[in-house]
Amino acid sequence: MAKDLLTQLRDMTTVVADTGDLEAIRRFQPTDATTNPSLILQAAQQPARRERLAEIARRAGDLDDALDAVAVEIGSEISELVPGYVSTEVSARLSFDTDATLARARSLIERYGRHGVGPERILIKVAATWEGIRAAQQLEREGIRTNLTLLFSFAQARACADAGVTLISPFVGRILDWHRAQAPEADFSGERDPGVQSVRRIYEHYKGHGYDTVVMGASFRNAGEILALAGCDRLTISPALLGELAESRGALERRLSPEDAETGALEPLDEAEYRWHMNEDAMATEKLAEGIRKFMEDQRRLEALLGELRQR
Repeated sequence: MAKDLLTQLRDMTTVVADTGDLEAIRRFQPTDATTNPSLILQAAQQPARRERLAEIARRAGDLDDALDAVAVEIGSEISELVPGYVSTEVSARLSFDTDATLARARSLIERYGRHGVGPERILIKVAATWEGIRAAQQLEREGIRTNLTLLFSFAQARACADAGVTLISPFVGRILDWHRAQAPEADFSGERDPGVQSVRRIYEHYKGHGYDTVVMGASFRNAGEILALAGCDRLTISPALLGELAESRGALERRLSPEDAETGALEPLDEAEYRWHMNEDAMATEKLAEGIRKFMEDQRRLEALLGELRQR
């Protein structure tokens, strides 16, 4: 009997859980886990957490302090369930402020240390703006590993690799969303999926040029996108799609391999080139801005929840 697709995927790709749900992490036993403001909000709304959240909110100096305390507490719990990295995001409000991102990232690492979780276990997630990439470059120099998120363009991927970041998270499904909105009748299945094509291009570029930065596809809309990227360094997958893969059978073909990588010299992007390429890419510009706004929307909802709990 053929192995399930999730088991086969694990043989060629590191599987990461895209969730803050501890029960889902226990069930699927991923190597790493990623969180973001939306997932932290979902975890924080669980009734079993309310009493602890109220305690954190009352003890915190302000809402920023409370937000980071909640994120690190949930991340610390996750770290006990996975052997690898836990990704924790810097506030999206700081996406265009390099110095503030640096200060917040260092603070998060210190908080994890007080929970007994070392920096080698944490990836600090930062939006792949020019300012965020510059902050990540400095953090990497300090030994703090980073995960550059909200990544939609080849220009972002090039700048991240030039900066020596540990890992990038190209958003497959959100790229597909944009193209579907522009061309509702088009066939974007399988290899035609523009999100899949984007990750493939980045992966081949990194492998061909010897970059150490890890490519971790994210934000999947269906299992087909995941299967089309089998062989990618890492894939971060929601519990629903992990379950679908675990229940499916059939032969899984490796789709990405270092042997297929492109070669050729490319000069590092400077700020003007980065901004020009982003300006020319309407999809990447719109989805980056939308992603920052969406994360901030969920962060504000979490702030409101913690603010209410502080008054109790």
